[in-house]
Amino acid sequence: MTRPARIPLWRATLSAASATLVGVGLARFAYTPLLPAIIDARWFSASQAAYLGAANLAGYLLGVWAAGRLARLAPARTVLRTAMALTTLAILACAWPVSFAWFFSWRLVSGIGGGVIMIFAAPAVLPHVSAARRGTVGGLIFLGIGVGVAAASTLVPILLRQGLTQAWLGIGTACLLLTAVAWGGWPDPLTLDPQGAAVRTTWSSPALRALYLEYGLNAFGLVPHMIFLVVFIARGLGQGVDAGAAYWVLFGLGAIAGPLLSGRVADRLGFRTALRLTFSLQAAAVLAPSLDHSAPTLIVSSLIMGAAVSGVVPLALGRAHELAGRHPDAQRAAWRSATLAFACAQALGGYALSYLLARTGGDYTLLFELGAGSLGLALLVDLAVNRRAPQRA
Repeated sequence: MTRPARIPLWRATLSAASATLVGVGLARFAYTPLLPAIIDARWFSASQAAYLGAANLAGYLLGVWAAGRLARLAPARTVLRTAMALTTLAILACAWPVSFAWFFSWRLVSGIGGGVIMIFAAPAVLPHVSAARRGTVGGLIFLGIGVGVAAASTLVPILLRQGLTQAWLGIGTACLLLTAVAWGGWPDPLTLDPQGAAVRTTWSSPALRALYLEYGLNAFGLVPHMIFLVVFIARGLGQGVDAGAAYWVLFGLGAIAGPLLSGRVADRLGFRTALRLTFSLQAAAVLAPSLDHSAPTLIVSSLIMGAAVSGVVPLALGRAHELAGRHPDAQRAAWRSATLAFACAQALGGYALSYLLARTGGDYTLLFELGAGSLGLALLVDLAVNRRAPQRA
C-alpha cells in the first residue's frame, strides 16, 4: 500500500490560517459591523441583537470545552473539516432572519465551530515544525484572526451596500472558499494518547497554572479596546461615529501585523520574554487613552491593541507548548485550558465593564484603567512564578 504524500509545511500552515480566519476572524468579528444594519433593518431589536452577539461567545466556550472529547472521537483533520463546514453553514443560514431562535441557534453553532478550530488548528500543524520556527509559523496561522478583524472594518461595510442578506451571503461564500482551500492541506496526525499521564500534568505545573491566569488577565485587558474603543471616541470624546470607525480600521490593521511581529520576536527572544514584553506594551497602550486624548496617542494605542488581539495568541500557544513538554496530547490539553481561561475572562470582562459603565454614568476612563491594571497584574504573575521556569522546553 502506497503511503500518502507528506503535506508541505506551507500547505498545512495555509489550511490552519484559513481555519482561524473562518472560525474566529469572520464568524466573530464580522458580526460587529453588521450589528447596526441588523437593527436598522428591523431584523431584531437592539436587545435581541446583543444576545445574538453573545450567542457566538457562548458557543465558543462550548466548543473549547468539547474539544477534549472530540479529540478522542475523531482525527484532528476530520474535526477541523467538520467545524469549518458547520461554521460556513451557520453564516450562510444567518442570511435569512427566519426567527430569533433560528438566528440564535446558528450564531451558537458558529461559536462552537470557532472554539473547536482554535483548539485544533495550530496544534495540528506546530508539532511538525522545528522549535526555531514555531513562533513564525504560529504567527502565520493566527494571521487569520487579524485578517478577519481588518475585513470586518473595511470589506463588510462595502458588502452592506448590496443589502444585509447579500452581505451575509458574501461572508458565507468567502468561508466556503476558505474551507475548500483548507480541506486537503491538513498533515497526518501524530500518535496520540488522550488518557496518558502527560495530559494530567498540565494542571500540576505551577508555571502552566500561572500561564492560564495570565492569559485570562490578558483577555480582560483587551475588552476596553475590543468593545468600547469606537463608542469611547464617538461619544465619550464627542468626535462622532466616523472618527470612531477610522480608529477601528487602525485597530484592524494592527491585528494583521500582530501575529507576524509577535512570532518573529518569539523566535528571536523566546516565548517567555516575548509574552512579558507584550504584557508591558499592552498595559501602556490600554492606559494611554485615559491619560491623553490626542490623535497620536489614540492612533498608537489602537494599533498596538489591534496587534495584541491576534498577536498574543501565538505567544500564549508557544509558551503553553514549552511548559507542557513535547507530548502532543499534553500540548493540546494545555492550550485548551489556556483558551478556556481566555474565553471565560473575556466574557466576564465584557459583562463586568458594561455594568460599570452603566453604574458610573459613562466613565470610560475607569474601564481603560482597569484593563491596564489587569495586564500589569499578568506581568507580575509571570515574573513571580516563572523566575525558575525554563525559557525553552
